[in-house]
Amino acid sequence: MQAVTLTLAGFFSVLALLSRPTRALAVYFILLLAYPTFLVVQLGPLDISAARIVGGVLFLRCLFDPNIAGKLKWCRLDTWVIVVLMVTVGVPLIAWKMPTMKVLENRGGFAMDTVMAYFIARFCIRDYRSLVTVAKWVTPVVIALAILGILESSYGIQPFFALRKYCPWRSAGGGLTTNVRSGYFRAVGPSGHPILFGASFVMFLPLLWSLRHESGPWKTRAYIAVAFASIGALSSMSSGPWMMLFMIAGAFMLEKHKGAVKPMLWFGIASCFVVDILSNRTFYHVMASYANPIGGSGWHRARLIDLAIERFGEWWLLGYRGEDPGWGSRLGMAFTDITNNYIMMGVFYGVWGMIGLIGTMAAATIMIVRAHNQSKDKKFQSWCWAYGSLLAVLAISFTSCTFFDQSQTYFYAVLGIIASMALGQPALERAQERRRIARLAQAVARPREPVIA
Repeated sequence: MQAVTLTLAGFFSVLALLSRPTRALAVYFILLLAYPTFLVVQLGPLDISAARIVGGVLFLRCLFDPNIAGKLKWCRLDTWVIVVLMVTVGVPLIAWKMPTMKVLENRGGFAMDTVMAYFIARFCIRDYRSLVTVAKWVTPVVIALAILGILESSYGIQPFFALRKYCPWRSAGGGLTTNVRSGYFRAVGPSGHPILFGASFVMFLPLLWSLRHESGPWKTRAYIAVAFASIGALSSMSSGPWMMLFMIAGAFMLEKHKGAVKPMLWFGIASCFVVDILSNRTFYHVMASYANPIGGSGWHRARLIDLAIERFGEWWLLGYRGEDPGWGSRLGMAFTDITNNYIMMGVFYGVWGMIGLIGTMAAATIMIVRAHNQSKDKKFQSWCWAYGSLLAVLAISFTSCTFFDQSQTYFYAVLGIIASMALGQPALERAQERRRIARLAQAVARPREPVIA
């Protein structure tokens, strides 16, 4: 299987080298979506996935091409991503109880899945049109995976599950199988986990949603792709992706009623205080009880927050030094299943990890809000609204799930897309406006020909 992975990685690497940057990014996304990251090429102690190989080739191509890297304009979000890298590498080197070389190997893979993916998107995306190109290339793959999700959910077929026997760190029968909820199987696709499979569809929705502004057949194809992606998210039969889908659909509908956002936000904040006062439970316990449409372990998420607050003094400085926090007995399990992205950053990297994640998302939100307000292009404003909605949904969803593998990589790529678009599109519009004014000035200054009677 390693030979297949290496051959596939080589083929996609050639495509990434020969294609234009936007199409090369689409090639990277397609491989990321469709090929499992647990199928790796082993080079000594290193386990390198096909996505890491192609991403590394594309990153180096962009980095050493002055026409690409030379146009990169540094921004605050770039700084925050580097801060996250420093924290997620520095704390393990200082505190984790494992050999230094093992830490460097582990953190190198993490950096390729996160920071490298972010800068690949920063290099390859320049303006709205480049994003549309990526969306058109990715659409058929998203639809195909949604169909796979329908088949898995309806019939319990998991074609990628049999490939787990080739994974170096998983047993052939390990992981999730065809478990059932509400009469349907939980689809896992190439990601290997229902929550991550469903969440991936939701994260691609803004990209597909942006195509509805295109003319011709792509306007209709956009709605078809969005419908398939929504069904793909539902096929996971997981409360997390379901709630993400409902929230982002509601946010999309609010685009034409933007004035209602602030009142709804204040109402939500006030409701948390009211519920906390009137109920004999904290508001997040109440939310975990009701924001659970198809079952699951909402109580586990709420209890996890309780334990993080209760044990804050144990993890705030350097986390648990790369070891299990030991909360499993309080959660009714043999180990600590951390289903909260904020808490995960805390127990692994201390409070600095949480600050890095929150600061990164805050910087991305500020950038996209400013870009929306500065732009006069209705299509671009709609794109800003779609990705701003995704950021809001992820900020809430991170309290109930932890991203890794493909979903983690695409999350950082989304941040890179936001940074590039927020910087590139307004600058493009200003340049277009300057050219328009210059042409108008030339027309006014041009001497008129005398009129002969």
